[in-house]
Amino acid sequence: MILIIMLFTTASFLVLGVSVWVLIKEIFTVHVPPPIRQRVKFHILHYFFQLAITLGNVLEKMKICSMPHFFRFLQDLLVPKNNFGVLVKKMHFGTIPVRLFQPKATSSGPRRGIIFYHGGGCVFGSLDSYHNTCSYLARETDSVLLAVGYRKLPDHHHPTAYHDCLNATIHFLKELKTYGVDPARVVVSGESIGAVAAAIIAQVLLGRKDLPQFRAQVLINPAVQAVNFQLPSYQQYSDAPFLSRKFVMTCTCKYLAIDLSWMDAMLKGTFIPPDKWKKYEKWISSDNIPQRFKSHGPQPEFPGPFNESAYLETNHVFSLETSPLLADDEIIAQLPETFLVSSEYDVLRDDTLLYKKRLEDQGVPVTWCHLEDGFHGCMVLFDMYALSFPCSQKAMSSTVSFIKGI
Repeated sequence: MILIIMLFTTASFLVLGVSVWVLIKEIFTVHVPPPIRQRVKFHILHYFFQLAITLGNVLEKMKICSMPHFFRFLQDLLVPKNNFGVLVKKMHFGTIPVRLFQPKATSSGPRRGIIFYHGGGCVFGSLDSYHNTCSYLARETDSVLLAVGYRKLPDHHHPTAYHDCLNATIHFLKELKTYGVDPARVVVSGESIGAVAAAIIAQVLLGRKDLPQFRAQVLINPAVQAVNFQLPSYQQYSDAPFLSRKFVMTCTCKYLAIDLSWMDAMLKGTFIPPDKWKKYEKWISSDNIPQRFKSHGPQPEFPGPFNESAYLETNHVFSLETSPLLADDEIIAQLPETFLVSSEYDVLRDDTLLYKKRLEDQGVPVTWCHLEDGFHGCMVLFDMYALSFPCSQKAMSSTVSFIKGI
């Protein structure tokens, strides 16, 4: 009994100490950009986000559980589920967990179909934490929506998540009639790393004669390349709340099974061979970013002096299964109509701008929604009442409007 009391007391002091330390850090080091309204609410949300990560890291160091598992446990536990009046079925395609969202109202014919891959950098996010996003999209667009629960870190690395999304998508596309979906109106979509999966799968399934072709792709705050980490947004918002440049690179390295010791080489671009930079510069250089998004002043040298050892350890970032922005023009030109969402205060902002330019240069119709007061992950807060932001509502309403229009 005494031992239990001692353990409980120790744990309580540990949690209290971590909470105070994170709070002090939040007050004195976190900068909320002025255009973001409801700054106190933003700080509160970010504080609990950082607290969950910090406690997860402590538990991981104590070998109790991993930070991703702890964070996802809290996320799934604390996010209330709302079906928004749609029928929800939890299923598996083989071993892949999926969730089907279907409007309750009868339909005179096949409905539009949406395939959705959630965000979270393969660290956070789940079918539960994106349940409300998916059910709301299904209801508001009168669509049948399939959400894919791909495997994540720390147990699974690239290309597991991509293969899960691809296999579930192929299975769904072959069974559209079963779910009452119109084969001519299927949208592939995703948020953050899920948007990367959507962009990759849209390319991979081009020309498959045995499958319906996508009518459109919806990419919300995608990270479509892992080569240039010195784009203007990576410099301007390197310490942005919720998604710093260091955290992006850490997730990228862990997902791609790259040792973290190569992060500096990736940041400086010394892993890029001169011939590859010559080939890809026209697509991934900061020169392709509109002037209004750039900062004044000297820019860092990029790429730095070539380091062959760094290239040999990181060269899979040039794969189209990692960086769909690097696809040849012939592939880009065949992609379907596209809806893009970017957030101003997001290190990934410029990935969207680069992909927008590539698509438009090849004649692909693009609708673009830029959230001037947006931050990474804001869309998932659209229904969180006291925790929602104007940018959350705009991201969701713009996405709904686009999908209803196709």
